[in-house]
Amino acid sequence: MNMYHRILWVSLFAIAFAFVEASVVVYLRMLYYPHGFEFPLKFTPDFPLIVEIAREFSTIIMLGAAGIIAGTTRWSKFAYFAIAFGVWDIFYYVWLKVTLDWPSSLLDWDVLFLIPFPWIGPVIAPVLISLVLMLAGWLILQRERNGEVYKPGKRAWMLSILGSLIILFSFTYDIDATLRMQMPMPYWYELFAIGFVLYGVALYFAMKHKQ
Repeated sequence: MNMYHRILWVSLFAIAFAFVEASVVVYLRMLYYPHGFEFPLKFTPDFPLIVEIAREFSTIIMLGAAGIIAGTTRWSKFAYFAIAFGVWDIFYYVWLKVTLDWPSSLLDWDVLFLIPFPWIGPVIAPVLISLVLMLAGWLILQRERNGEVYKPGKRAWMLSILGSLIILFSFTYDIDATLRMQMPMPYWYELFAIGFVLYGVALYFAMKHKQ
């Protein structure tokens, strides 16, 4: 099976898995947000939070397993995982739009992750990150397909880690909204933009770096 066939099957898995994830959210919102999802959050005492955290952890394991099965080298495994994650995340919102007609726009807020506590932000943020992941995965696979060794330098590592920390902070700094279930403050788009630009620069240096 060549690279393109592997990407196709990994993507099909991610699209189908995204529907499974979206269907769970459909049921949860019918139970806890019968009038439509909105902030502030409603984590009632009977909300199966531990189950939800375990489900999200299992999601990462499944997407990682898809990458490990599809790839043959350490970086190709990561590349397939990055593609699977990006396709899954984008189609998760596609399926929510199909089933719930939500989000109404990419600026709608969502709970993005629950580990170790809720991450919140506009839908456009994870979608943009997913696009970068898919691009990075594609570029890594193309490099290895051409017989080149992919080995990002220290500069790329530092920029990507810094970008990740900045973006993570933009999702989690509003403790009142996530833990005290209050209305969130306006999203810090400028902070996200800095982290996102750092991702782009890190990817540039990673692709430019030669072993």
